[in-house]
Amino acid sequence: MKKSRIVYLAVALSVSLLVGLLLIFYLDLANGPIPVLVLSIINIVCLLVSIVFVSGKKLFFKFVPFIAFVTLCSILLPLAKPVMEEKSAVNYRNPVPTEVMHLANGDVRGVYSQDQSVEVYAGIPYAKPPVGELRWKEPQPMDNWEGVRDCSKFGPRSMQVDTNSAINSLVDIYSEKSWHPDYNMHPLQNMSEDSLYLNIWKPAHASTNLPILMFIHGGSLTSGSSAADDYNGEEMAKKGIIMITIQYRLGVFGYFAHPDLASESPNNTTGNYGLLDQIMALSWINDNASYFGGDKDNITIAGESAGSSSISALCTSPLAKGLFKRAIGESSSLVVKKAPHTYRPMNKALEIGEKIMKEQGCSSIEELRKVSASKLVQTKYENSSMILDGYALTKDPYDVYLDGENNEESLLNGYNVKEADAFVIPKNLLVPTNKSNILGRLEKEFGKEIAQRIYDLYKDKIEKDAFNAFNEIYSVYWFIQPHHSWSNMAFNNGLDVYRYQFTKENGFHGTYHSGEMIYAYSNIKRSPRQYAYNESDYALMNTMSSYWANYVKSGDPNGEGLPTWPLYNPTDNKVMELGERLGYIDDAYLELYKIIDDYIDLETEKGNTQI
Repeated sequence: MKKSRIVYLAVALSVSLLVGLLLIFYLDLANGPIPVLVLSIINIVCLLVSIVFVSGKKLFFKFVPFIAFVTLCSILLPLAKPVMEEKSAVNYRNPVPTEVMHLANGDVRGVYSQDQSVEVYAGIPYAKPPVGELRWKEPQPMDNWEGVRDCSKFGPRSMQVDTNSAINSLVDIYSEKSWHPDYNMHPLQNMSEDSLYLNIWKPAHASTNLPILMFIHGGSLTSGSSAADDYNGEEMAKKGIIMITIQYRLGVFGYFAHPDLASESPNNTTGNYGLLDQIMALSWINDNASYFGGDKDNITIAGESAGSSSISALCTSPLAKGLFKRAIGESSSLVVKKAPHTYRPMNKALEIGEKIMKEQGCSSIEELRKVSASKLVQTKYENSSMILDGYALTKDPYDVYLDGENNEESLLNGYNVKEADAFVIPKNLLVPTNKSNILGRLEKEFGKEIAQRIYDLYKDKIEKDAFNAFNEIYSVYWFIQPHHSWSNMAFNNGLDVYRYQFTKENGFHGTYHSGEMIYAYSNIKRSPRQYAYNESDYALMNTMSSYWANYVKSGDPNGEGLPTWPLYNPTDNKVMELGERLGYIDDAYLELYKIIDDYIDLETEKGNTQI
């Protein structure tokens, strides 16, 4: 065999094998259909065989296998993405249907859990579809329907922009610090502007007047679903409560603001359509509680991330007064002098509204309502914040608490210790924070005076690990300090307050933002990453979900066999740790809270209404 042929074979086969492995790695990340993976493997094999076959041919023929390979890849790769489909209310085949359940608007039939201990009713409409002329209007009561409505599948997600599945998988690999190949396709839940649906999990054949938990999903008010497995309600229903998750309008459909919309509204409101959806869902639950066996006088509202910001808004909305009893907030709060996210001034919202009108080439709201949902959702302008609209919110949430006018009778709230990592790390991925650049980055956010004070406070931690010190500072600023403020304000108004700090590491998200939900709602067994959890995780899950269920039932998370969770008291400066250890510990961030408060006061003096 000629030397030139050997060199060609060695180089061509080596490069092709490397490209093939990278292709297979990408296909795993992309979560696409299995046939695409199979065809891609066949394509790789054909490439390798063809390289050997043409190795003795003329130069032109040696390029043919690569041309064919690239051509087929250009066809297959765009197909390597998850399909969208309806999501079943349960995860077993041929689910057993329930008896017909009567509701105010009509009859529904759901399905039983696999062990038939829980009835699940998914995709129940609680308002008219907010489409056509109802886009950007207050939610309207649902019309009655004839016959029995099939509620065996979740309703579609609200309109949102899905991030690339391959990028999501890379983030997961970073979280896990390892790669676990999974060549199964993971379909995406279908999506529609017609999305105002809720889901009910209730104990099968249960008695009436059961306590109710309504959960609001997170996602920066721009993404998310009521059907995620992390807060599936089956296990909570087995603990004797009714759990309900809701969909609400997101992004440009839920938080777009425009003066013409306020003018046409009978309530002179604009910009809080997603929040109004949540209030409508809560009203629907009150009106229908007796039909599905719930106690409308014992409703707890809960939410995580933007869902928790929404909970703090519901606690201060006059429209939600009397519609619920207790509140649970996980990893976000608006009850702070100046909220660091999820809340913006009306003038900022109106400015964005005008920019969206121009972007879409529209001169009126009537024209904008005719723009397709699939086009409108792609707007480059972000709508991820609630506003003081004078209707859903008549005062800043902080001021409502200051005046003692909040709606909840008691509060359970808290945070994870590494909340900000998932936000800060990607932003600084190319140039990670280190000892030489951390002060400059703090100055960019807080200004020189406050940045220097924070730097001095964290000097020892910065010397040891500037990267994690920076992330901790932002965790406190964006998430932890707002919960400290919320707890204090509620306590000052005479409420029973239970405050937690989640510290449990595991093989996946751990103490990152959203890591606590799978424990609090008892859903570790639903995770596709069973390798990430061990016996200690299941033990903590059983404890946390019992705390949550007990709180929903009585307003007190404590119960038989559980470590005592004391009431929060600012004079103690302590917080309940939920992690490998369970118990009351000192709050480690008190000095940083003071500096952040000073920063907010300085910004307020300057007239900066949004930080």
